[in-house]
Amino acid sequence: MSFLYAAGLAVALLVVAPFIAHLLERRRADERDFPPTRLVPLSEPVARRRRRVDDRILYAVRTAAVILLAFLGATPFVRCSSLAIGRHGGASVALAIVLDDSLSMLTQSGNGTRWDKAKKAAYDLIADAREGDAVGIVLAGSQPRIALASTTDLGAARGVVESLVASHRATDLDGALELARSLVHGLPQADHRVVLLSDLADGRVDGPPLGESADVALWIPLSDLTEPARNCAILRADRQRERATVRVACSPPGESKRRAVAIYADDKRVGETKLPDEAPGTDVGVQLHDATGELIARLVGADAILADDTAPVLATSGELAVAIVADPVSSKLATGGPPPVEQALSALELDMRVRPLPLLPDRPEDLAPFAGIVIEDPPGFTPEARRSLGAWLERGGVALLALGPHAPLAPLGASFEPLVAGSVGWGPSGAQGLDERAAAVFGAAAPGLYDLRPRGRATVDLPLLGSAAKVVARWKDDAPWLIERPVGRGFVFVITLPTSAETSDLPLRPAFLTLLEMFTEAARGRSGAHRTTVGEAWAFQGAKSLEVVGPDKAHLRVTDDGTSKLVVPDKIGTYDIKLDGDKLIRLAAPAEREVDLRPRPVNPQTRAASLGDIRAKLDVSPHVAALLLALFVVELGIRLWVRSAR
Repeated sequence: MSFLYAAGLAVALLVVAPFIAHLLERRRADERDFPPTRLVPLSEPVARRRRRVDDRILYAVRTAAVILLAFLGATPFVRCSSLAIGRHGGASVALAIVLDDSLSMLTQSGNGTRWDKAKKAAYDLIADAREGDAVGIVLAGSQPRIALASTTDLGAARGVVESLVASHRATDLDGALELARSLVHGLPQADHRVVLLSDLADGRVDGPPLGESADVALWIPLSDLTEPARNCAILRADRQRERATVRVACSPPGESKRRAVAIYADDKRVGETKLPDEAPGTDVGVQLHDATGELIARLVGADAILADDTAPVLATSGELAVAIVADPVSSKLATGGPPPVEQALSALELDMRVRPLPLLPDRPEDLAPFAGIVIEDPPGFTPEARRSLGAWLERGGVALLALGPHAPLAPLGASFEPLVAGSVGWGPSGAQGLDERAAAVFGAAAPGLYDLRPRGRATVDLPLLGSAAKVVARWKDDAPWLIERPVGRGFVFVITLPTSAETSDLPLRPAFLTLLEMFTEAARGRSGAHRTTVGEAWAFQGAKSLEVVGPDKAHLRVTDDGTSKLVVPDKIGTYDIKLDGDKLIRLAAPAEREVDLRPRPVNPQTRAASLGDIRAKLDVSPHVAALLLALFVVELGIRLWVRSAR
C-alpha cells in the first residue's frame, strides 16, 4: 500500500465528526406546567441528563458519507491497470507473445517475481484481444518452444497462459523472437506484432540491440523487469577426497564480498569458506571435516534468486569422461606431444576429462566410467574387447572409430564388430576431397574438406552395417567418409580416414574440431555425463523403457521419435532415471550466463506508444461520487421529514 493511498483512506477517521456533532447538538426542551410540583420544595439539581445520540438514521447516513469520501480521495492512487494492444485504425492484430521462462525471471520483484509480472501481462494482452485477433505464445527459455500456435481461440490462449510455469533454463531471446516471427508470418490479420515479456538478461550485454532490423514490429512493454538485482549461484560442486571444489558466479562480481559457501552433510555443516571479493565465475576450494553421506553445497546469505543457491556435491567429477585409444608411435606428431585427437579434445574446453588408454579394455567395468571413446586406427578387436565394447554401447556409450592403414592387419580372430561389420580394406584414394554435400553437416567448416589429399583411405562393406547406418559425408567419388550408426542405446561414428597427421592433413582442418564437437555432444546427451546444463536434452538411443523423476518428484515428459527417447530437464537438481531396469542419476546445473542479470540493449522504437500502452483496468471514482451524492440527497430528505414531523 502506497503512502498516498493510505493518506487518502485516513480521511475515514473523520467518521467521528458526525458523532461529535450529534453530541454537541442542543435543542430547547418543551416546557409544560405540572401543578403538583408546587407542593414540592425547591432543591438544587444533583445530576444532569446524559446526552445521547438521537436521530440514528441521520447519524448513519452522515457516517457512510464520510467513509465514501475517504474512498473517493484514495481512488486516484490505486494502481490497477493492464497492458492494452495499440491498433492502427482499429484493425485486427496477429500477436505473438514471447514469455521468458528462464531462471533469471525468478528474480524477486516487489510482491512477486519477474515471471509473475510477465505472466500477468500476457494474460492482460489476451484479455484485451478482440474477435478476429490471432494469438501465439513462445517460451524464450533455451531451447525456445512454441507453447501455443497462432489461434483465434482466445479461451484456449488464456488456458495455456494459466498453465505455464517458470523453468531454470538459460535465455535464448534471438531464437525465441525468430520463432515468434514465424508464427505471425503469412497470417491474414492486417497488423502483425511480437510482444517480448522478458528481463532481457540473456548474457549478451554487448550484443546488438533487440528490434533493430526486425521485419515484424517488436514491442517490449515491461521496462520495470530490467531493474538491477544482485545474485550469486553455485554452478557445480565436486569432491576429491577431503576437499570440495565449488564453482560460483555472482552478478555483479563484487556481490561475492559478503557471501560464503558451506558444505552440509544432512543438517551438519562439514566445511565453509568465504568467497573472493570478485567472483564472475570462480572455483572455490572447501576443506571438509568428518564428511560422510550425501553432501550439499549452499551459499550463505540471501540474494534475488533462491533456486540456484544450492547444488549436490558429486563424489566423482561430473565432467564428461572420454577415453582415447591410439598407438603412440603411428599417431605421434613430428613436433612431439600427445596424438592430434587428444590435443584437439583438450583445446575445445568442453568441460570434459580426456584420458588416454594403451589398449581397449577387456572388461565392461573398465569402460563404464567413460561416456565416449575415440579409437584411432586399430588392427581389429579381440573377442574379449568386442564383448566389453558391445556391453558398453548397449548402455549408451558413444564411439568414434577412425580407420587407417592398420585395418587390414587384423590378426586371426580379430574384427571391428560391433562398430563395423565385415572386412575393412585400405588403399589409395580414388578421389581428392569430400563432396560439397558435407556442408549440411560441417557448415562453414566444410570447405576445408573439399581439397583433402590423403595418402589412402579405408573401405567398408556398407550393406553389412544394416539399414540403421547412415552416410552423412562422402568422398567426391561417392564413397563413404563419415558413417553414423546406432548400436543399442549407444552411437557410433566411423570415418574412413585416420586422425594422424602422417596420413592426411585432416587434424589441421577446422572441420576436424567440428567432428569432435559432434562426438562430444552425442556422448554428453546419452549416458556419459553425470551433470549437464538445464534445458539440454538427454537422448537414450534404443531405450525400451524410460522413467525420469525430477527434483520436485514430478515425472518428466518422455518423447519417443522411433529410434530414441528424449527427456529435457528444466529444473536445477538431481534426476532419478530408470532405463530398461537400470537406475541412473543425473544432475542438471544452471547455465553460467544466466547468472548475469544485466539487460541486453534494445532499440528505443520497441517501446513506442503506438504499439500499445498501459490503461486503467478499474476506476470506481464515478460510482463512489454518485453514491456520495445520493447520500447527500437522502440526508436532506431525512432532515425535512424530521422537521415536518416535529
